[in-house]
Order: sequence, then C-alpha cells, then structure tokens
Amino acid sequence: MKGIEIAKKLNISTSALRHYEAWGLVPYVERAANGYRIYTKEHEAYFRCIRAMNAGFGMDLIREVMPRIIRGEILDALWLINKAQVNLHAEKETVKRTVEMLDLKELNDLPKYRNKTSFAIGEVAEEAHVSASAIRHWEKEGLIKPERQQASGFRIYSPSDIRKVLIIRTVQRVVYSLDIVREVLSELDKHNVAQAKEIALKSLQYIDYALIEQVRGIAYLQNLFDIVSNKEG
Repeated sequence: MKGIEIAKKLNISTSALRHYEAWGLVPYVERAANGYRIYTKEHEAYFRCIRAMNAGFGMDLIREVMPRIIRGEILDALWLINKAQVNLHAEKETVKRTVEMLDLKELNDLPKYRNKTSFAIGEVAEEAHVSASAIRHWEKEGLIKPERQQASGFRIYSPSDIRKVLIIRTVQRVVYSLDIVREVLSELDKHNVAQAKEIALKSLQYIDYALIEQVRGIAYLQNLFDIVSNKEG
C-alpha cells in the first residue's frame, strides 16, 4: 500500500505519515527496490488510531502510548490512557467547583476548606490541581497577592485566594492570554462574574467534547489491538 493512498483516506499529507514514522509511532516500514515505502494494513491501523486519538488525548500522550504498543507493552499503554481519562475527570470536577464559586454572591459564602482559614502554597496547589510554580508565576504577574507571615515570610493563602486561583487556571486554559485573565479578575472585583462564568462553561463544554473524542479514539485503539493480535496469532 502506498503512503499517498493512506494519506487520502485520512485526509492528511504524506509528510505527516513520515513524521509519525520518524517519531517511532508506527512499526518499521519496509521499502521496495525503488526506495518507496511499503505500508501494510497494520500500518494503516496505526495511522488511523493516531489520528483518532489526537483530538481527545493529544500528541504528547500518543508519543508515549504508540511505542509501547509496538513493543507489545499493551497494559502499560492502557494504564497511560486510563490516567489521562482520570485527569480529564479531575479537570471537570475542578472547573465545576470554579463555576459553583462564581455563583456565590459574596466572598463570605465561600466554602470552608478542611476547616481552615489559611493555607500554604502546596495546599492551594493540591486544592486547585495546579503546580506551585504556576501559582508563583501568577503572583509574579500580579494576579494574586497572598499575605505573608511576618516572622518567616512564607505566603499565606486564604479561601478567597483559592477561589481566585481556580478562576485563573480555568480562564487561562481556555483563552491562554494573561491579559484576558487580568480583565476577568478586574470584572470580578466589580462583582461582575458573567465573563468568567461564560469562559468556565466553555471549558466544561470542551471537556465534554474531549471525553467524546477519547471514547472515539479508544474504539480505534481496540481495532488496532485486534489487528496486532491477529498478526501475532
């Protein structure tokens, strides 16, 4: 089978096929005497799976999963996929919490976290499912301004800081621009939550879309497993 035939079926370029091959995402490709690549039905199944999984899982994960499948490490590949699905679920729960906080009329209505009123940066990172370095970066950008202990100088975060971190992470993952994040936070300071809530709801819609695409990608993955197992049998 020629590369151009597969490329037309998948509506991609032949250079994309070569990139996937160069990245080690498909098994070794034999060449004819004239140097042309000889693709098999197995190669086509790999290419179809790569394309189908990309929307829901992203190419970074695919570059971890596919080499494992080629090496026969099926369970390792499946656990990576399972982890990605768990992370997607955690992302949805975090965004849902953000929407719930945006529905609160007053900051005093914020739910108590672990019956505490102050938190270390690691605790905030855990609550919001972000890295501590991301929180420090947002502080450097002036998006959050935690208090500091007078004696130690350590940052002290309040429940309202956690709320702000949740909003920042949700907005930035949708719009990417810190300028828009600043605009949203400025509107929140004026008790205008409409823009932030619209962005958060869009994030939830994207997460639902990603879930559908993940299920679709897994169907192609199962087809690939069937072809690989039949070859081995």
